[in-house]
Amino acid sequence: MSHLFDDGQVSQACRTLESDGFAVLRGVFSKTDVAELYSDVERVFNDAPPQRSVEANNMFRYAMLNRSAVCQRAVANPTILDTIEPLLGEDCHVIANTAWRNPPNANGQHGGEDWHIDAGPHVPLPRGVSWPSDIPHPVFAIGVHVYLQDCTMADGPTGVISGSHLSGRPPPVEQLKDDDLTFGDHGVTPLTAKAGDVGFFVSDVWHRRLAAQPGDQGRFFLQVHYGRRDIAQRLCTTAQVNHLSLDAIARAKTTREQTVVGLHRPLFYDG
Repeated sequence: MSHLFDDGQVSQACRTLESDGFAVLRGVFSKTDVAELYSDVERVFNDAPPQRSVEANNMFRYAMLNRSAVCQRAVANPTILDTIEPLLGEDCHVIANTAWRNPPNANGQHGGEDWHIDAGPHVPLPRGVSWPSDIPHPVFAIGVHVYLQDCTMADGPTGVISGSHLSGRPPPVEQLKDDDLTFGDHGVTPLTAKAGDVGFFVSDVWHRRLAAQPGDQGRFFLQVHYGRRDIAQRLCTTAQVNHLSLDAIARAKTTREQTVVGLHRPLFYDG
């Protein structure tokens, strides 16, 4: 449950994150910090091959805090933690940490360009049922983008729809690329940013990468997902890290036998 009843101890960004499902903080990382992060994330891209066979995954490097001390320091940034801890708890932790490097003119090359939610809906609701306005909606996971270069409208920023995390539903399947998608009275808000800014969004909020436009310079950012303590980390796939004996793994033959013991195919957070 939300801790936001502690008046005076919660930032406006945290309150906005709870109510709207997203927030942006400006200038969280200095130019020196950004330069150091940029250089080290670029090093990982250059030194480490893609971890998946799909061509588009050349845009991603996973488990960055394992690969970079600079990234590990970034995920513990006090301003970030002060924003998310009242919603997730003071014992929240990183559940995924992926670097994104989308090249210019790369429209249509990854699934993030469809409207989606990162996890959930954690509190499913039937169509037509609204979350009670007098009850704080619980937050289970929060995505954070640490921008390593400016992200303008031309670059295809992440678009979010205010309040959609309260819908209890994923985005409608017939509108997955609809620039005019709405929830209630709210349309799309693009999260444009300068290098050093930090964007936050609740995992259940409807969001997507908007289409890039002429002048697209690509995107480069460090993504961190934080979850409540009771949500498992997914820095590594379950094939790599699990609680199973070799005998138990060998006995799980069918897909459902595998998933029921905790062996899942890689999805958004994993890796």
